[in-house]
This record gives sequence, structure tokens and C-alpha cells, in this order.
Amino acid sequence: MCCPDTEDLYTEATENIAQRYGKHYPWSLKEKVMGMAALSAATAIVQGLELPLTPEHYLDLIEQEYVNVFPRSKLLPGVEKLVRHLHSHDIPIAIATSSKRSSYELKTAHHAPVFDLFHHVVCGSSDPEVKVGKPAPDTFLVCAQRFNDGVDPSKVLVLEDSPIGITAAKAAGMQAVMIPDPRFSGHLSNLADLVLPSMENFQPELFGLPPYSPDTAPIHPTV
Repeated sequence: MCCPDTEDLYTEATENIAQRYGKHYPWSLKEKVMGMAALSAATAIVQGLELPLTPEHYLDLIEQEYVNVFPRSKLLPGVEKLVRHLHSHDIPIAIATSSKRSSYELKTAHHAPVFDLFHHVVCGSSDPEVKVGKPAPDTFLVCAQRFNDGVDPSKVLVLEDSPIGITAAKAAGMQAVMIPDPRFSGHLSNLADLVLPSMENFQPELFGLPPYSPDTAPIHPTV
């Protein structure tokens, strides 16, 4: 599930480093790396911007930037409503992110009442059981296995904001809903079972989940 609205903060942090070397972080590169595991993204950014850094050095620099920007993260519209709704109906929910555990904790520190409702969290860039990051399915498969008694991947619904995440979810044999940045190229969301402009448009009953009560019903989705 995509929860904190951090993509602009990722962009800000990366742009801060790029500018130190007279570079600009373009959307065309951002689109390619969004959802990648940390080292893979760092390698692509260093190569794409032709930075005089190793990927490992870049990771050291970007972690310093994250300390400054991530505490400003906010929840995406509709996230808290959905999380509390699913939790109230005893629907198991978890987070499978490509972030390192340290980055995840920075992003979620001010939203503990919501994130405490998740059964568990898998941080793909630092979890020893995740051998290959997204777009490989490992992150999602490890996450599914950590529910009590494990979960059949075909019974899992993934909510994602990146094409790489959607590719990983489908490779894991899971259903996938994409809530993309409007700047994404349309073809990048072709694998998703459903594309929504906002989490506020999500209708749980479309995937066999308990519907919202009438007073909290979401806006009708745009497919």
C-alpha cells in the first residue's frame, strides 16, 4: 500500500544533490527509478545524471537529505480512511516498500496511530529475506508470507503508485491497483487491474472487501 505522500520529497532530496554538481533531476529519470530498491535507484541516478560519485557515496548523501525532508511527509488523501476501515473489519494489511527501514521510519514517524494498524512492514532495501528488489516480486512475496500462516498471493490486493511496483505485484501473482502521479506515461500503468486518480476513489467492494458505510463512501472512480 502506498501511504505517505513522499514522492515530491524524494525529488527534492535528489535535486539538492544534483544541484551540487550543476545537474538537474528530470522527470524522465524520476519516472524510471520510482519504486526501485535503494542501490538500484542510486546506480541509475548516478549514471543518468553523470555524477562524479559511486552509488554507495550517493546513498550516503541522500540519506542525509532524507533526514531533512522526510519529517514533512503527509498521508495521501483517502489513506487513513481506508486503513482504519480495513482494520475495523479485521482485514489483514501490511506495507511492502522498497525503502530502507531508516527511511521508512523517517517518513512515518508523525503518523504512528495509522501505521501501528498494519500487521507488519517489509522494507525491501534492508530486509535480508528480500533478495531482489522491485520490479522482481520478492518484496511482495516476503510480505505475504509474514501474515499469520501466510497468504496465497492470488488473494492479495496491492495498492501502488509506481509502474515498477505494479510490475512487481503482478509478477507475484497479485491483484494491483495503481494510483499514479498524473505525469506518468499512460502505457506504464497497463499492467494494473485498475487505475485511480486518488485513493479517495477506491471502492473496496470491487475487490471483495467490505464496502464503506454510506457516510464515508468514496468518490466514483475514473478508470
